[in-house]
Amino acid sequence: MRIGILTGGGDVPGLNPCIRSVTLSADDLGWEVVGFRRGWEGVMEIDPSGPASVAASSLPLTREGVRGLDRMGGTILHTSRNDPRTREGGDGTGQVLETLQRLGIDAMVTLGGDGTLRFSAHLASQGVPVISIPKTMDNDVFGTDYCIGFSTAVSRSVEAINALRTTVESHERIGVVELFGRRSGETALLSGFLAQVDRTVIAEVPADLDVLLPLLAEDKASNPAHYAMCVISEGATIEGENGDGEDLSRSASDREDLGIGHRLGKAISSRLGCGVVNQELAYLMRAGEPDAMDRMVGFAFGGLAVQLLQRGEKARMVTLTDGNYTHVPIDTLLRGEKKVDIEGLYDRTAYRARLMRVEGMPMFLY
Repeated sequence: MRIGILTGGGDVPGLNPCIRSVTLSADDLGWEVVGFRRGWEGVMEIDPSGPASVAASSLPLTREGVRGLDRMGGTILHTSRNDPRTREGGDGTGQVLETLQRLGIDAMVTLGGDGTLRFSAHLASQGVPVISIPKTMDNDVFGTDYCIGFSTAVSRSVEAINALRTTVESHERIGVVELFGRRSGETALLSGFLAQVDRTVIAEVPADLDVLLPLLAEDKASNPAHYAMCVISEGATIEGENGDGEDLSRSASDREDLGIGHRLGKAISSRLGCGVVNQELAYLMRAGEPDAMDRMVGFAFGGLAVQLLQRGEKARMVTLTDGNYTHVPIDTLLRGEKKVDIEGLYDRTAYRARLMRVEGMPMFLY
């Protein structure tokens, strides 16, 4: 058996432990593992007839070669956001199929978020044995309770929010921390809850400044240290910015250049007349080595992927469901969107998490 493996989309901690797990599990069976560099882009760049081209975009993964890999963040295979179906010049699915066939790849294990796994499902529909592994620090792949990278992103965020309190408190300001999360506010929701910030604005609920700003003013005034903290998802919106009320930016291009956290900070300064500390945590959420949870899930997902291939399974996505490792059809992620359960987990009038009704809920209360 000769299996290929790649990572696509944004890097997250936990990818390297998963790569190591796949490699060791395959090696135990006497299988060969080929790592493709830069996700689907690397596969597209290969000329199977040219050894130099193959070497530039792929590498053999061996037991010795992945020693200590689990302690490293990011991905040694590098990554890209590339869907061969949308490349310039037309659909590249045929080229991918030919490359895999000529390189003798019997099956693929793909680690990625929504985009990478969508093409994985498409490739599986073309007859290629594919096992996909969900990863995203936003935890927004439909069909699984957990994606590699989520726990570390939340842990990093909580640490940074609490560290920033010292500066915000010292200057008696309002702190606004912007976290990644374009479509889902789950990372902001849990990070804000665990750091016990005053208010959290998530991607699913537009912020009404006539409600949010007085709440922040009250939070600051009632705090003996005279400061307040607010977390906001990068995908959050502010009511009125689309022309039906107050516009905080001079133009649409200004809104694109100025992140939502800074736009909220401008509104706080202009309306409340107090100082603001703005912080985009950004890539620091996904930097550095994985925490214990993402190492464990990375190891488990990688081992399960190889076990499925050993059993002759194909077109499956490994998942964590109700606390159990399992798997679902690979196209499950196409059947819905994963977003915060507003009614169950969020108070939209107070801009706060509502997470203490925990009986029967999964570990991350989602």
